[in-house]
Formats: sequence, C-alpha cells, structure tokens
Amino acid sequence: MIKTLNDQDARKLFESARVARLGCIVNGEPYVVPISCLLKGNYLYSHSLNGLKISALRENPRACVQVDEIESELEWRSAIAFGRYEEVTNPNERAEVLNKLFRAFPLLTPVESTIARDGLAQEVIVFRIRIDRLTAVSEE
Repeated sequence: MIKTLNDQDARKLFESARVARLGCIVNGEPYVVPISCLLKGNYLYSHSLNGLKISALRENPRACVQVDEIESELEWRSAIAFGRYEEVTNPNERAEVLNKLFRAFPLLTPVESTIARDGLAQEVIVFRIRIDRLTAVSEE
C-alpha cells in the first residue's frame, strides 16, 4: 500500500541518496539529469560544469530534485523537493560546499572526474535549490 511520508522521512531520503535527479525546463520541454547533492537546512546544494542544465536554470530557475530508495518492486521510497535555483557566489560558501561535495561524492560526477583527470577544474558552478515544498511516498 502506498503511503505519504512526512517531511522528516523525505529529508532522510535526501540525506542518504547517492544519486538524485534534477528536473528543469529546456526550451519549453522537461529535462532530467542525474546530480549529486547535499541537504543543508532548506537547501539542496550541488555543482556542475557550465552547460545545458545551468543555462536552462538561469533562464527558468524553477526546478525539482527527486531521490529514491528501492529495495524491491514492492518496497521503495521516493521524495521530491520543489524549489528555486540559486547560484552560490560567496567564495567561502562555495569552497565549503565544494569540499563537502568532493568528500561525499569522489569521482562520481563529471566535475570530480574532470578534476581528477585534468588536475584542475574548469569553472565549476556551485548552486542550490531553495526548497519550497517536499513530498514523499513509499510502498511497504
């Protein structure tokens, strides 16, 4: 039976997720890509190389991020955070977020892979999704 989860359970899903999916709008169409992210307060923090998703989010900052935990076809949990894209430009905050992301997700995303391969980062965009609303459901 599918049941609605509370805010605390939704946050736990985000805290334990290795991969999240960011949804945004590109040229009027839905666009979903995998990201790594960290939940801190009412924000989901992430990073990216400059590209299609960053251009899309700058044009239309409304976004959602989805995570799930799947044990089996009949035992799973899923959460979605709806919110607004914001770039992190403060140097100290950027460094703190990047350090936490690099520790939590070494070599998992193109940002980390590029830094490991090339020894230096292209311009890394650090961003957050300011959470307006969380929803979560489970099948147990």
